[in-house]
Amino acid sequence: MSTEVKVGFVPLTDSAPLVVAEKLGYFEKLGLRVSLYPQNSWATLRDKLQMGALDAAQLLAPMPIASSLGLGGAKVQMKVPLILSQNGNAITISNALFDEVLDSNGLLELPFPLPAKCIANVVAKRARQGLPKLNFATVFPYSCHHYQLNDWLNQADLSGKVDVITIPPSAMTDCLSSGLIDGFCVGGPWNAKSVRDNDGVTVLTSYHIWQDQTEKVLAVTKQFFEQETQTVIKLSAGLLGACSWLQSQANRFEAARWLAQSSYLNEPLDVIAPSLLGSCITKYDSAPEQVPQYNRFFGSEPSSVNKPSLQNQEWLIRKMREAKQIPEDEIAMSDIFDKRYFEETVMLFQGSFTSLKN
Repeated sequence: MSTEVKVGFVPLTDSAPLVVAEKLGYFEKLGLRVSLYPQNSWATLRDKLQMGALDAAQLLAPMPIASSLGLGGAKVQMKVPLILSQNGNAITISNALFDEVLDSNGLLELPFPLPAKCIANVVAKRARQGLPKLNFATVFPYSCHHYQLNDWLNQADLSGKVDVITIPPSAMTDCLSSGLIDGFCVGGPWNAKSVRDNDGVTVLTSYHIWQDQTEKVLAVTKQFFEQETQTVIKLSAGLLGACSWLQSQANRFEAARWLAQSSYLNEPLDVIAPSLLGSCITKYDSAPEQVPQYNRFFGSEPSSVNKPSLQNQEWLIRKMREAKQIPEDEIAMSDIFDKRYFEETVMLFQGSFTSLKN
């Protein structure tokens, strides 16, 4: 069994389970020496996991499916032994687009969450005036962000009427403030940062589009899953302990303080803490909106959020098909979201962490 484990991640607010497990010594308690390796983009993280430079990674939920099918890169079979979070994303638009939405809809303020039909009125007005299409960004083609943005836009029949490009999460705020894009769908803290910097307005969260759907997962290659089973179980149990610890609001604030450190997000506490505390910062100097499930890491029991299942996998495959990334006749895949060792993970978690004070 390997005891030294290299785990990659893209620094985001919902990286909290990794940071918490490291800070509280949960990995060491289980006999693992885990090193965390931050990456700037999802493509880089995927490539390093595929080539073995990393043993495990926190991935966007659709990425292990895409990798197993060879979409957008090498074809490497992946396994998901643990779900790390639900929800966590939001859509933010530029101040300029905010003004356009108000004008095109005859509004003094925008409703929250914003109906996509308000964007449709801007799109129609721009088309009449011969102006360029709106340009939105998501973090990766095979991401819940991409499908959430699609679903929201499609509520107003905007498929193909708005351009969508890919930008790494940490570059979103600069691209919005420079005018390169008109809006984005990204995870925290980048929505709150755009609002705090008075560069954008957050108009809805992913919870308003999909309630309590899988967002981030622990992923390993199929080879590592089969050859290093005990390592996978211990790594999963340590992270499950961290997810459980994050149920407490007081603990979440402490996690936000850790995430703010230079080795992780290196951003102010006031852009990291809100979503962890169920608060959505929407507009500069305006009262926040309460979204209690903004970031969800654990439920009433481990299986309610963290257990991988074929249902998780099939839901994501359906969204990939709707985005025309997978043909309708794609052959059935084996279990990528693999629950085979989940019960052992829960038993180890319960024996190691449930007696700790939250």
